[in-house]
Amino acid sequence: MSISRPVTLLTLSTALLLGGCASRGPLPTFYDFGPAGISATQQAAPPLPVLVIADANGPSWLDSQRMYYRLLYADAQQSRPYAYNRWNTPPLQLLSQRLKTRIAQGGVKVLSTTDAASGIPLLRIDVDDFSQNFDTQTQSSGHVSLRASLFRGHRLIDQKTFSRSSDARSADAQGGAQALASASDAVATDLLTWLGTLNIPKE
Repeated sequence: MSISRPVTLLTLSTALLLGGCASRGPLPTFYDFGPAGISATQQAAPPLPVLVIADANGPSWLDSQRMYYRLLYADAQQSRPYAYNRWNTPPLQLLSQRLKTRIAQGGVKVLSTTDAASGIPLLRIDVDDFSQNFDTQTQSSGHVSLRASLFRGHRLIDQKTFSRSSDARSADAQGGAQALASASDAVATDLLTWLGTLNIPKE
């Protein structure tokens, strides 16, 4: 008995350790928008020569790395997080950087709020929705909705709401990430078109 007891305890401890490792579940998979690449937002004449773009604002759930989806066919009011999938950085940061990149590709010199000089137009972005929506168990799309406000000094030049959806290639987090990247690029194109229609008074 005195010999077998330590062996039994060692075996039990090893089993508990292995069981604890197994209970932790799979490691999370991280996503972003991927390389920006060449965009259709490139234009011969930019809508504005220089523009300050502030980082996007939005609800607190978009300021974390969790990926959310909605089951429109079951409960459209409930937003659910994926268990083992995450964004590399919070969606508000991802979207801010993507919009700045695409607008810069359109020929606009993009500045941050810390680099801004007085008199340069300022674009503020307020995000209302950024989620993957499932119409059925096998069909989903990425949806981006935001409100853009253009200021010069303390004067509001114009404000407009933009909303875009893009079909997901697969009914999972990977498909959702791809669809949200496409929807964000489409919103950037719409933003550039809108900026080109505005008559911005000089200081």
